Amino acid sequence: MRLLGKKVLSFVHEDFEDLELWYPIHRLREEGATVDLVGEDASFTYKGKYGVPATSDFAFQDVKASDYDALLVPGGWAPDKLRRFKEVIDIVQYMEENKKPIGQICHAGWVLISAKILEGKTVTSTPGIKDDMENAGATWLDEAVVVDGHLISSRRPPDLPDYMREFIRVLEEN
Repeated sequence: MRLLGKKVLSFVHEDFEDLELWYPIHRLREEGATVDLVGEDASFTYKGKYGVPATSDFAFQDVKASDYDALLVPGGWAPDKLRRFKEVIDIVQYMEENKKPIGQICHAGWVLISAKILEGKTVTSTPGIKDDMENAGATWLDEAVVVDGHLISSRRPPDLPDYMREFIRVLEEN
């Protein structure tokens, strides 16, 4: 129970990548963290790319970033929807300004790009958005997981064990 007392916000929206949402949540809960699913609407059941459901605990406008110790942004097609919400951008920017752990995997980098927090950072993502990440000012590496201070990034589902090992380590130390 290395993360007992830690509180993590995980974004959710339609077409999230099922494993990239649920694997991190289960790992964090196994370590004792509280994880809240936060979406456009509270108590709404979103469907993943492969049909796995996830019901939000809260709506974006109903949470305060300052109540959380870390942020998870899942991949899939959800990031393209998530980045359109001012509240999402505000939460990401708060976490960045306060150096709280931010985990992003696969296409989740789109949300960080829209929040304008990647300048000078070293990251990874799905190779499909490598150019987007670099155009936002980041140095992109083709590695399973990249840790740049409080920012933990990963490429795709097969990298989830490495991603979560590092995310948990950074959150534990924070």
